[in-house]
Amino acid sequence: MTDGARSATPPGLLPREVATHCPYCALQCGMTLRADDAGVTVHPRQFPTNRGGLCQKGWTAAELLDHPERLTTPLVRDPASGELQPASWDTALDRVVAGIRAVQDDADRDAVAVFGGGGLTNEKAYALGKFARIGLRTRNIDYNGRFCMSSAAAAGMRAFGIDRGLPFPLADLGRADTLLLVGANPAETMPPLVRWLTEQRRNGGKLIVIDPRVTATARQADLHLQPLPGTDLAVANALLHIALTEGWVDRAYVADRTTGFDAVRRSVAAWWPARAEQLSGVPVADLEATARALGTAGRVIILTARGAEQHAKGVDTVTAYVNLALALGLPGLDGSGYGCLTGQGNGQGGREHGQKADQLPGYRKIDDPAAREHVAGVWGVPADELPGPGVPAYQLLDSLGTPGGPRALLVFGSNPVVSAPRAARIEGRLRDLDLLVVADLLLSETAALADVVLPTAQWAEEDGTMTNLEGRVLRRRALLPPPPDVRTDLAIISDLAARLADAESTDANPAGVRPAAVAAARFPADPAIVFAELRRASAGGAADYAGISWDRIDADDGVYWPCPTEDGPDTPRLFADRFATPDGRARFHPVDHRPAAEEVCATYPLHFTTGRVLAQYQSGTQTRRVAALRRAAPEAFVELHPDLAARLDIDDGDPVRVTSRRGEFSAPARLSAGIRPDTVFAPFHYAGKGRANSVTNDAVDPISGMPEFKICAVRVEKA
Repeated sequence: MTDGARSATPPGLLPREVATHCPYCALQCGMTLRADDAGVTVHPRQFPTNRGGLCQKGWTAAELLDHPERLTTPLVRDPASGELQPASWDTALDRVVAGIRAVQDDADRDAVAVFGGGGLTNEKAYALGKFARIGLRTRNIDYNGRFCMSSAAAAGMRAFGIDRGLPFPLADLGRADTLLLVGANPAETMPPLVRWLTEQRRNGGKLIVIDPRVTATARQADLHLQPLPGTDLAVANALLHIALTEGWVDRAYVADRTTGFDAVRRSVAAWWPARAEQLSGVPVADLEATARALGTAGRVIILTARGAEQHAKGVDTVTAYVNLALALGLPGLDGSGYGCLTGQGNGQGGREHGQKADQLPGYRKIDDPAAREHVAGVWGVPADELPGPGVPAYQLLDSLGTPGGPRALLVFGSNPVVSAPRAARIEGRLRDLDLLVVADLLLSETAALADVVLPTAQWAEEDGTMTNLEGRVLRRRALLPPPPDVRTDLAIISDLAARLADAESTDANPAGVRPAAVAAARFPADPAIVFAELRRASAGGAADYAGISWDRIDADDGVYWPCPTEDGPDTPRLFADRFATPDGRARFHPVDHRPAAEEVCATYPLHFTTGRVLAQYQSGTQTRRVAALRRAAPEAFVELHPDLAARLDIDDGDPVRVTSRRGEFSAPARLSAGIRPDTVFAPFHYAGKGRANSVTNDAVDPISGMPEFKICAVRVEKA
């Protein structure tokens, strides 16, 4: 079997200092790690995206490497006591393989599912998708990026023919004469990016923010539009209506580079500003000022993020802002364009190489015959053996343990007990499984439910690549080997593939090679070998990495995809000459506002929305265990407007209970005049009684599968 305790670089040759990147958000800030007798320390590094800046999460990232709660041995649930107990790797992996075989023998291949994460390296995301499809031969794989980028990705694909979060370098933000942020709060989610916002305003640019709350980012804006959650689409249509009325549409660009504008022009004719004001609460004067700033400036950038995207109409909402950008002639223009701010560390690369239910490496569609032939050829299997498309993340999770649904689940790099909408329901689904296997570095809330927990290496203990929010492929470098009884995800996948092959057939092939050896070779644990194969598999796809080598990344501060050849250029800017559509033209799509999936009523009279805070990240598995971050943001809170709090007889700090049709959570009240009086907010990083996703709505976008995290109906009362 593969020695999973070793990374690609032998421990004896590991340097004591490496240039690498932060393990958290998609900004992927450059940093230097140093190891000495006192431990590992983080130091700033001049890199194009962060220019030496780091946030508090980045500065404290190394504290988890030797954290006392770190998993350092496999855990297996004892049937007698029901408790997780330390076990050997052989015992743990044998339990996993026996469970997988039992489920698939009793049902079918699709009875085993895989759930990945947007923080996995490109190599691990690629290997996980490959393992699901030719190791387990299941169609049931998806990942937590479905909860992050899927709506923007779908909108980008249908408008531009390609999905890259920022189709231009991040530095363009600092050059924009007008910058519109929709549902984005980078001052808390990725603070080093604020340097570009500061530079933009220092250069005389105007910053406009659309957000229901007065966030740290909104406080820096020249103009803040504060709509009712769920009405961003109506605001976008009204902005385009004004641009048409005032003659700010770039008619030549529309005629030369797009199709479908007439249908959009007709659809937004009904969105006069007063109608949008009545629906959203944004004053007509602010809508007109925003449209003027967009329509009359030289360089203009429109960015969306989760606030606009995490809705059951998220794809249409993003499309409305893409329509606005296309009408103004922005995409492909130097210093202008539309983009979205990717959230998770490898949210971009993680969705390009096979973790998504309907995709193969290189951003190929799994139901495309040519794509299947190409990838199957790289994998050395017949194309007709590849399974078809699976189902999106929430549908997958909600089917676990149900009749006809998966009965076993392997989780890598995700914590759906905290991060999924209607989380109590999903927690119940996980408990209904015959087998739950979780690979993680800490005992997350999901791992605590598992039958088998496999300890994995951390970011500073393995080599690999990440793709940041610009589509820039970066190098993650190992500083130290993982602890002796900890393995990398690639090594775990390799071992599982070998054991499964051995369990299915004990016969050697005609050449005398046992199936386990064939499977181990097919799933190497060395990330350099995996990346070389990823390059071949992605060649010719939309996300083409064929020309990207680790050496080239090292020499160039990263390489932007698509990059088809090693001696050819990469692509920092997309759309300069054509879009990635068959005719090279971008597509307009008419979209109309529709209500939230759940509207307020007498029983649930308030709108609820969620988001992040500066000191925590995602489900908090890591950041809630860092002392400095825990001190900065120790617990959940419920943000209410003082007028609403007065009506409810709630004082600042009072324990309150938030209840929806799906569940409840409780946390202290935090009064703020920066939130709408009809809306309450809570961060989603916390577990237990403070789990905000206990109340969120599991209605999903029909195109992207994105759940409606950002709005549901609740009531609030003293706990």
